[in-house]
Amino acid sequence: MHVREMISTHPHVQGQTVDALLKCIELCYACAQTCTSCADACLAEDGVKNLVQCIRRNLDCADLCAATGAMASRRTGSNIEVLRAALQACAEACRVCGEECGRHAEMHEHCRICAEACRDCESACREALPQVH
Repeated sequence: MHVREMISTHPHVQGQTVDALLKCIELCYACAQTCTSCADACLAEDGVKNLVQCIRRNLDCADLCAATGAMASRRTGSNIEVLRAALQACAEACRVCGEECGRHAEMHEHCRICAEACRDCESACREALPQVH
């Protein structure tokens, strides 16, 4: 992705980037895509009825990850309190979704991949929190 390159050119940033936040942005967008794909794969499984909760958590997590990635990408002005709340909510959504996908990981490879992406994104959000001030 071009996150670092793009944000470092912003007039308010002037090359001063926060690595933890840039990593978080990248992983938020990656997790959103992975969760969306996992939900879609779950819908195609024969036992879809047993995956309803997984699909719900995938879609909720994807929405929060995409919104958090977008909010963290904005550098004009500030909305620190809301960004911190979004990072916390995203981390929690990733934790919950990762746990749910983990329950299906032995049966469905897409759930294993998704659980890993969720864990990575959760960690990145938690690491970025202290950097947002």
